Amino acid sequence: MSLLQFLNGGGAFLFASIFTVLFLFKINQNRRNKLNLPPTPTKLPIIGNLHQLGNMPHISLHHLSQKYGPIMYLKLGQIPTVVISSSKLAKDVLKTHDLVLSSRPELYSAKYLFYGCTDVVFAPYGAYWRNVRKICILELLSAKRVQSSAYVREEEVARLIQRIGERYPNPTNLSKMIGLYANDVLCRVVLGRDFSRGGEYDSIGFEKMLSDYQDLLGGFKLGDYFPSMEFVHSFTGTKSKLVNTFRRFDRFFDEVITQHINGEAKQEEKKDFVDVLLDIHKNGSTSSDLPLTMDNVKALILDMFAAGTDTTFITLDWAMTELMMNPTSMEKAQSEVRSIIGQRTFVQESDIHQLQYMKAVIKETFRLHPPVPVLVPRESLEEVVIDGCDIPAKTRIYVNAWAIGRDPETWENPETFEPERFVGSQIDYKGQDFELIPFGSGRRSCPAITFGTAVVELALAQLLHSFDWELPAGIKSTEIDNTEAFGISMHRIVPLHVIAKPHFPLNQ
Repeated sequence: MSLLQFLNGGGAFLFASIFTVLFLFKINQNRRNKLNLPPTPTKLPIIGNLHQLGNMPHISLHHLSQKYGPIMYLKLGQIPTVVISSSKLAKDVLKTHDLVLSSRPELYSAKYLFYGCTDVVFAPYGAYWRNVRKICILELLSAKRVQSSAYVREEEVARLIQRIGERYPNPTNLSKMIGLYANDVLCRVVLGRDFSRGGEYDSIGFEKMLSDYQDLLGGFKLGDYFPSMEFVHSFTGTKSKLVNTFRRFDRFFDEVITQHINGEAKQEEKKDFVDVLLDIHKNGSTSSDLPLTMDNVKALILDMFAAGTDTTFITLDWAMTELMMNPTSMEKAQSEVRSIIGQRTFVQESDIHQLQYMKAVIKETFRLHPPVPVLVPRESLEEVVIDGCDIPAKTRIYVNAWAIGRDPETWENPETFEPERFVGSQIDYKGQDFELIPFGSGRRSCPAITFGTAVVELALAQLLHSFDWELPAGIKSTEIDNTEAFGISMHRIVPLHVIAKPHFPLNQ
């Protein structure tokens, strides 16, 4: 075929389209070359800097930041990315330029699991996200609602203590016990059901569902960096695993919702999250004019249930691990709790404000082991300048909370577990102090800080009060395996086994 025949046969349009794309690409490339982008490591063709992430991206990014600085520009596949690794620049991202950087990229796994990203964590910035965040803050996670669920926390802490005590003098898998506690609290508060009694926890397969959820939402999946090649997910098996995990959650939520719809009406203070969301679905909300579809309800249930379970478990597991590895800190924490609670068997939530050293233990745990080591990524809505560097629109922004918590310019002896650094300190983790941001900050900060803190504090205080802790015979604290599994949140792979000697008679 001659060139003339090709052009006359419609090839002219194809030729013009290709030329236009190449022309626009060249213009865009020239424009990027003129931008003052942040320092960037050397890239490879096609994959860019993906090869430099390794198996533990938060650690790899930390090492890169030590060479290239606290703000770096990476090309992860097809995705322009900026990584922030200092508290000063985190403040610029999460406060100074919070609005411009308040959107979310559409991650492939989140799109599947969260009904098209209609939850509060992964929804892009806009009217819908503002609506569901308002519902979460005012209807689901208000101080009044958190207080109304205090009886659930107290009952589940008592069950946790009973379970652990029954294992003595044998070793107990403390990680598993903490996981059951976290799951039980969230199931009752969010779903209105206790699934661990009668073996339902195992029959439903909660542990596997939550493990798959955590793995699938790991923040550095190859396919998320080549959006033009979604077929990659089919070859890697990610898509089939996503579909299977989504269907299991969806079927489970359908059953829970049906039971709520057909159940008896509850008093306001006894309503769980599903009750509240179904009321909003049916009658609307006083805090919003936008209706919720049933898929929206399910997306929010998954947010509250899965994310809440995982972060509570991770924080308690790491706190107890660090205390087992640091007996002086353990002794101080136990002495404080027991001096305040005295001979009372159970800690009350009204006691918690007096436990300043224990609160310091939790802060130090968040510093060294933030549940989400690299905060859920943001996406720039428009071009912005940070620390003199140009950040183009549609750039993905990662804040490395793990690196910030170990920054030697902020923390003395940053690799050492020292709760004392927070005794008398005004630094907190509520989002106003950018040296410590396990829950993020600004518009996209976690709305469940108050609820999550209450679940962790009461359990940790009771564990310290109720037992004297030892490692199994022949195991030294230096031999505890702290290998981590990286995902959207980060937990230890090997469970913590301990011997828990009851400090009080269990039937007291």
